[in-house]
Amino acid sequence: MATAPELFTEGMRDHFAPALRAMGFTGWRYSFSVPDPARWAVLSVQVLPGPADRSVRYTLNLSVTPKAVWDGRAARPDANAAHGLETWRAPIGEVLPVGGELWWEISPGPRWLVTVEDSIAAVRHYGLPELVRRLAAVPHTYLSPGELDGVNAALAQAAVARIQRAELADGVLLLHGAWSRADRIARQVLESAARGFLSAGDDRFARVRALDTLGRDLWTFGEEDEYGLTP
Repeated sequence: MATAPELFTEGMRDHFAPALRAMGFTGWRYSFSVPDPARWAVLSVQVLPGPADRSVRYTLNLSVTPKAVWDGRAARPDANAAHGLETWRAPIGEVLPVGGELWWEISPGPRWLVTVEDSIAAVRHYGLPELVRRLAAVPHTYLSPGELDGVNAALAQAAVARIQRAELADGVLLLHGAWSRADRIARQVLESAARGFLSAGDDRFARVRALDTLGRDLWTFGEEDEYGLTP
């Protein structure tokens, strides 16, 4: 029977890498990037070997780095390490509904390939769209994850998914998170959070929109409706 490292190597070589290239990535082994003339939009595979070849754990990291500041260095940045030159860097778990860290584990057995396919799906539905969105560079970051801690603590008390990111675009504050339109509690709590953002008097935005993790509009809150749901 093949060992976990052997299965991992096979999975990356014969399944993961070809799938990413079919999505438009270029690269090899554990380093891939979305073609762009001005920036490195990188996806790196981070590997954590398990005990005695019985398992291999891995995760994926994403980063965007201007090529102008990377000139003369290695072929592409390694998203597994912070270089101080990135404009954005995050583990893939941060752009998935789960939020935070996410590791896949390969162990010998009949279903080992399911793990690889799951990580490919995460890239296709979340990692790649996020890198493409970052390359578009339309929204601007409004608050860092650390600055959102206070608001997210209040959301956690109400058992509502956290705000994954808050951005500005065309006079609107965009809140992204793993919410659904059918969740009335999430709508009520986010309306309260929007009221707080709007009451700060920041003249860069006059409305707050809540979007799910796929970027679909859920609710819009604005001063024209006294911070309530706009038509």
